[in-house]
Amino acid sequence: MTDKTQFSGVWVFAEQREGVIASVTFEALAKGRELATKRGTHLAAVLLGQGIKEKAADLFAHGADKVYYVDSSALAGANSDALTAQLAALIAQYKPEIVLGGSTICGRSVFPRVAVRAQTGLAPDCTGLDLDASGVLQATRPAYVGNVLATVVCPEHRPQMATLRPKAFKKGTPTAGRIGELIEAPAAVGDVKTKVVEVVRDAGNQVSLTAADIIVSGGRGLGGTVHFSLLTELAKEFGGAVGASRAAVDSDWINVSHQVGQTGKTVSPKLYIACGISGAIQHAAGMGSSEFIVAINKDPGAPIFEIADIGVVGDLFTVVPALIAALKNR
Repeated sequence: MTDKTQFSGVWVFAEQREGVIASVTFEALAKGRELATKRGTHLAAVLLGQGIKEKAADLFAHGADKVYYVDSSALAGANSDALTAQLAALIAQYKPEIVLGGSTICGRSVFPRVAVRAQTGLAPDCTGLDLDASGVLQATRPAYVGNVLATVVCPEHRPQMATLRPKAFKKGTPTAGRIGELIEAPAAVGDVKTKVVEVVRDAGNQVSLTAADIIVSGGRGLGGTVHFSLLTELAKEFGGAVGASRAAVDSDWINVSHQVGQTGKTVSPKLYIACGISGAIQHAAGMGSSEFIVAINKDPGAPIFEIADIGVVGDLFTVVPALIAALKNR
């Protein structure tokens, strides 16, 4: 039985790539700050890398009271073995009560292995987090292909671990000049058996879907792979990214990396243009927090119009080319 009294504090794994901290880290810090305040404890960030100590200032600005920093050449790249060993070692030494990270490629690789080493559980890909009266983390995540929302708890083991779906939580407003305690810990990566030989970037979506301010998405109404070129052209004019509904992905019209929804990516752009998307609840859950939604659909009864700020009832193969032409002539 775990002695839970030995554990305290809320930690956020500060994922970074080439010295750039991932956006989901700041989303996790905002939620972590809320949980730490409710729990009456401190919020800490874990920053692993090489020569990036100055990035701790960004973590303090976004609410961290402490930053645990480890500097090592083994942690400079995206080596999951090294990150796993180091994070697990810090958890064993400092015993945080809650550890949060992003449900990213890195987070999905590192967090399950850290949970095994810490002999605890993990709630992955969460879209909601809260605490019950006794301080047990209530982690909400989609289950059964997004058809239900499950609440996952880990009442008997510590730390309680969860990864957050990017864009499911809002970033906080940073406080410039805010300071905290910087703790420089020794490297403990052990015998790293893998090596990152090369990083190949996806050329299919030049703008990251979760980071895009403007997203043009297509659904079943596109009718086939070839018609997504129309949305690609519109997105290019806007400087945005191309998204898709699950129906389009399941039909193999576009790669799953473009999928928006409960079983895909959660996005929150300034502008979301839904083309030929009916607006099923699973899709709406992934884009409903967009600042402004434009829906183009020939069915006036489509559910997407219930959440759209502007609804265009019409044939997307007429409306979208007209919109592209207008943008080219602006």
